[in-house]
Amino acid sequence: AGASAAAAVATNLQPLRANPSLSESNGEFIWDMHGHLVNMTGTPQQRIERILKYADRVGIDRLIVFMGMTFSQDPSPERFRQENDEVLRAVEHSRGRVFGFVYLNPKHVEESLNEMDRCVRDGPMVGVKLWVAARCHQANLDPIVRRAVQLKAPVLQHVWIKTTGNLPGESTPSDLAELAARHPDASFIAAHVGGNWELGIRAIRATKNVSADISGSDPTAGMVEMAVRELGPERVVFTSDYPIRSFASQLAKVQSADLPQRSRRLILGENARRMLRPIFEAKGMKL
Repeated sequence: AGASAAAAVATNLQPLRANPSLSESNGEFIWDMHGHLVNMTGTPQQRIERILKYADRVGIDRLIVFMGMTFSQDPSPERFRQENDEVLRAVEHSRGRVFGFVYLNPKHVEESLNEMDRCVRDGPMVGVKLWVAARCHQANLDPIVRRAVQLKAPVLQHVWIKTTGNLPGESTPSDLAELAARHPDASFIAAHVGGNWELGIRAIRATKNVSADISGSDPTAGMVEMAVRELGPERVVFTSDYPIRSFASQLAKVQSADLPQRSRRLILGENARRMLRPIFEAKGMKL
């Protein structure tokens, strides 16, 4: 069933549709690189339809979604295949407006590599999502990252710094910096910039192949400005963590930041498009 779901979506791949209602038509656009299907009812198709209506209200053009309708912190191969199938159904229903990242568990290396082939190489997914099953500085991540490089797929890794202590398999920004230093040809995204964004931004600052995902918290004065100052505007991407967080609150982080308009445009869409261009071109998908 899993293979057929990926194949069905791959068969229906088509160029992104021109839609005059989207802001892309006038050269400005917003791509959200961090979203989910949780916290609502209905099928994957019904959920993504509702999410897209909310996205329309605030002018978001393209969305990245990963994991399924419920989260599993340490999924078995059967479970992460199920979650990826749910995302595949949402992607297909969106008709070219939503893209998926494949959810994996590094504790199951061979099964994760097979799932990358199913969903990314042979299917429509365009990136990799890793959560809290295993800390990402560990060596069992290396085969997954090497395959991601081969497929030209960016890797979005959840990172956090909890004052009460992280989960046993939860990565920190420093863990991701260590992994990224071993794989300079890979493209990484530090989800939530570690929660404690001042520490997180500094932890990834020297590792040039890691970009900052700014989702997962309420708007805080100075967050986006610090990320741009320390990393450069080319290493900051707009992310909301919808529907756990609202599109509007997360857009406010960027729209209210004291930034040049050029930096704002990079963060809201141009960086995401540049990051995804290699895999889109490899798949013959039109940006």
